[in-house]
Amino acid sequence: MKKPLFIILVSALSVNLAMSQVEEEKKETTRVERDQYEMKTLFNSNRSNGGYGAFWIGYSIIDDKNAFQFGGRGSWVIQHSFAIGFGGTGFINEYHYDAVLDRDVFLTGGYGGVYLEPIVLPQSPVHLAFPVLIGAGGVSFVSYDDVDWDSNYVEDYEAFLIVEPSAELELNLARFMRIGIGLSYRYPLPFNVSQSPAGAADSKAIEGLAYNLSFKFGSF
Repeated sequence: MKKPLFIILVSALSVNLAMSQVEEEKKETTRVERDQYEMKTLFNSNRSNGGYGAFWIGYSIIDDKNAFQFGGRGSWVIQHSFAIGFGGTGFINEYHYDAVLDRDVFLTGGYGGVYLEPIVLPQSPVHLAFPVLIGAGGVSFVSYDDVDWDSNYVEDYEAFLIVEPSAELELNLARFMRIGIGLSYRYPLPFNVSQSPAGAADSKAIEGLAYNLSFKFGSF
């Protein structure tokens, strides 16, 4: 009588241990599968979808002169791999002498619009993004008078439409922060800025490459 009871107890214990092992294996499999889709960063991991705010600084050549640019945008991130948002960029090139006006001049302005941003391998700590801006802006031809109380005068102004595709190499520094090193190209519609022959500028004054360093903060 005791022997069958002992066999039953041993069998029940064996079945219980086997079921526990199967359950642990299922949990481990689920954890591994989940980890495969977690956001990976250089210092930590795991971040859900959401949105971000970004700002950047950059360098370009505008009207054959060195130019500084800066900007920002806010975007909604969809499924980690695509973002859509709004933003803009401002720019100013270096002062240079205009013989017709007999004073220093420079070009300054800005543009903005909708950003569409495919993101390739967003879970990887180092990945690529390809933002494209579609929008409009304006540029001013400004003269600088250091005699008359250091005053600036807008000599001419023109509005334009613009498309600016970009390519960015991004680093996931943390779950909430990314840094991007990017290259973009401005395609504005033709326009004339200055009525002065020496200061005249057309679309080629704005068209060209730009090099940017961006900082993104949010939920990716």
